[in-house]
Amino acid sequence: MDLFELIKALILGFVEGMTEFAPVSSTGHLIIVDDMWLKSQEFLGKYPANTFKIVIQLGSILAVVVVFWKRLFSLVGLYKIDGKKMNKRFNLMHVIVGMLPAVVLGFAFKDLIDDYLFRVETVIAALIVGALLMIAADKLGPKYPKVKTLDQITYKQAFTVGLVQCLSLWPGFSRSGATISGGVLFGMNHRTAADFTFIMAVPIMMGASLVSVLKNWEHMEMDYLSFYVVGFISAFIFALISIRFFLALISKVKLMPFAIYRIVLAVILAIIVFL
Repeated sequence: MDLFELIKALILGFVEGMTEFAPVSSTGHLIIVDDMWLKSQEFLGKYPANTFKIVIQLGSILAVVVVFWKRLFSLVGLYKIDGKKMNKRFNLMHVIVGMLPAVVLGFAFKDLIDDYLFRVETVIAALIVGALLMIAADKLGPKYPKVKTLDQITYKQAFTVGLVQCLSLWPGFSRSGATISGGVLFGMNHRTAADFTFIMAVPIMMGASLVSVLKNWEHMEMDYLSFYVVGFISAFIFALISIRFFLALISKVKLMPFAIYRIVLAVILAIIVFL
């Protein structure tokens, strides 16, 4: 790996880290930066390039674990929050109930999604539809939401948000955009919906990433190790910055600015692809 290629790994890690958990679609950004500009498949090959994208996603997941380690550890009994019993507050069952719909549909329709939805045209449509959902959440969500902390989330709300999360199986829709919008529409404030989104993302993304790593293990060539390491560290650092910044911002600006940004991104993508 020469220096220029390592700089590409740094850039791709930056894009992944900054966009994975913001409701703007990391898929859309990677299409613009990698598929249309850096073209990692040309110097890595198809399978190592796809494996690299899995590796940098694991860097983003690690950032969530660092930010939410107390909550995540409490879910498996490794940490007690305020000494309260787990069955009287947000617990692992909330996460499982929220994950279930997307996990089931993801396994059921994985091949269909891979064959028909991983195209630039469908990503553009997802960016716009997702933006409209986010605008609807800001406009139609309760003015004074009752759920202001994770500990107030009910199993019914967790499942309902999980149903909305299924929209994120559409590449370009954005997992955080779907789940935060769902949480806001069904009674959570923006910060609580974001917290639930990030915590629920850890097992979903980790499971999907580990399955992909095992599937592509034979393509984890040592020649590309430095490229993978730089991308992983870059994604971790920038995801850490992005998550902390987003959590501090979301209660103040809500979803509208991100929705507008998504529409602008969709227009840029359409111009690049169709003109």
